[in-house]
Amino acid sequence: MKTILVTGGAGYIGSLTTIELLIANYEVVVLDNLSNSSPEALRRVQNISGEELAFYKADLLDRPALESIFKAHKFDAVIHFAGLKAVGESVQEPVRYYHNNVTGSLTLFSVMAEYEVRNIVFSSSATVYGDPDSVPVNEEASLRPTNPYGWTKLMIEQILRDQHVADPDWNAILLRYFNPVGAHPSGELGESPRGAPNNLMPYLAQVAVGRRPNLQIYGNDYDTPDGTGVRDYIHVSDLAKGHLAALRRLKQGGGVEAFNLGTGRGYSVMEMVKAFEKASGKEIPYNVVARRSGDIATSFADPTKAHRDLNWEAEKGLDEMCVDLWRWQSKYPEGLQ
Repeated sequence: MKTILVTGGAGYIGSLTTIELLIANYEVVVLDNLSNSSPEALRRVQNISGEELAFYKADLLDRPALESIFKAHKFDAVIHFAGLKAVGESVQEPVRYYHNNVTGSLTLFSVMAEYEVRNIVFSSSATVYGDPDSVPVNEEASLRPTNPYGWTKLMIEQILRDQHVADPDWNAILLRYFNPVGAHPSGELGESPRGAPNNLMPYLAQVAVGRRPNLQIYGNDYDTPDGTGVRDYIHVSDLAKGHLAALRRLKQGGGVEAFNLGTGRGYSVMEMVKAFEKASGKEIPYNVVARRSGDIATSFADPTKAHRDLNWEAEKGLDEMCVDLWRWQSKYPEGLQ
């Protein structure tokens, strides 16, 4: 596999993965509608990697635009990141989420079939597990999302499974991410959401750098050691490398396989606050507010299958996650412009 289409490649995880692809000598074509990202991210990707990429500003819902890209390039595989991704927002705007994420993916898969591109790595999510019966969560756990965002991920997984049944030449790796955090170690590229961040760590970093007055902690009455939600946080660079491992796995065929990408360790919100205070040397003021709809108490991965079958494991610990995030946020307080 040489030429890879990366949908959503200007986003947080997409841009870090594109760096790894370019360093590994893949030819990369990025498609992104820039609704929650910046072309500056791709300029920095090229600066960091020392390699060139092709970029198309396009939306997956625009089939003619997709077809023109597939006509211009012969792709060996697709890495599919593009999609709306905020749990809370998905509860408030479910129709928008289903239309964008599911319909956009259907359009992509249809064009892939038309141009005989049958290998895909899909950016799924641990939200497909919902509120798990037990932790750590392995790939055989029940799939029962608690919010529309999670349901869009599970629906897309099922579409790919059904497509493989219809055409056994299709191969898909479903990567179920836990909670990506951190930034590129250079400090030149990290998460840069438009508007208020929807996830804990970028919000926390913006508080530390003075962009926001305080952190809101959603609930401190969960059944966890300190009452705040527990999650598996994974360094985004480790996550990016997981996609290269998935491409190597795709070369072997194998149909449709799901893999957890996480560290196998859970940290509470309060533990993350303390770790970031240590990394940044800043005190993080916070307020406890009501739980968010769709949130759960505890979720962390059993990454054994990825270790065994992808020859991948997370290497960076909590300190590196926080130090790299602070390096990025303190260097670029306003993020990407």
